[in-house]
Amino acid sequence: MQVPAEIVLPETKPETEWIRGRSLQKVSPTYRHARLQTLMASVLSRWAECRGRVGTEWRFRVNPAGEAIRPLVPDVAFLSYERIPMEDDRAAQLPLGAPDVAVEILSPDDRAADVQDKIDTYLRAQCSLIVIVDPEAQRVVAVDPRKRRTFSPGERFMHAVLDGLVIDVSRLFDDARR
Repeated sequence: MQVPAEIVLPETKPETEWIRGRSLQKVSPTYRHARLQTLMASVLSRWAECRGRVGTEWRFRVNPAGEAIRPLVPDVAFLSYERIPMEDDRAAQLPLGAPDVAVEILSPDDRAADVQDKIDTYLRAQCSLIVIVDPEAQRVVAVDPRKRRTFSPGERFMHAVLDGLVIDVSRLFDDARR
């Protein structure tokens, strides 16, 4: 059995990821992007207190079955203690595998094909949930292996993977303007 190669990219600021067969440096975010990232990380951190780790701009070595391992850097990520125990700090630094939950906050320069490639790669690597936050359209999209659901202002974002977590979509985008 042949072991898939690993695509190793240098650490950069902002980070560089492997998307659609090429290296792609993340766009330096605007205030609204940074604020949404902070808000999502804060909400997920409170929810994840005893469940796992939450981090921003955390590099993962994503490994879809039979494909090259490649770096992806979600804006916010949750990785459960079931996958990497709290005591295994070393393995958590640069995890092999996709996060349990990846949050991507769209930037105006993001290409739809690049975003879809990241979603598809996360899903092939067994990510349980990808949350796409779209500041321009003011919507939150939840993508899991079975379906895609869009949440708009006036609705509450909820998903079984994040059992008990509720985000008021209107409030999220209102708070992002502060």
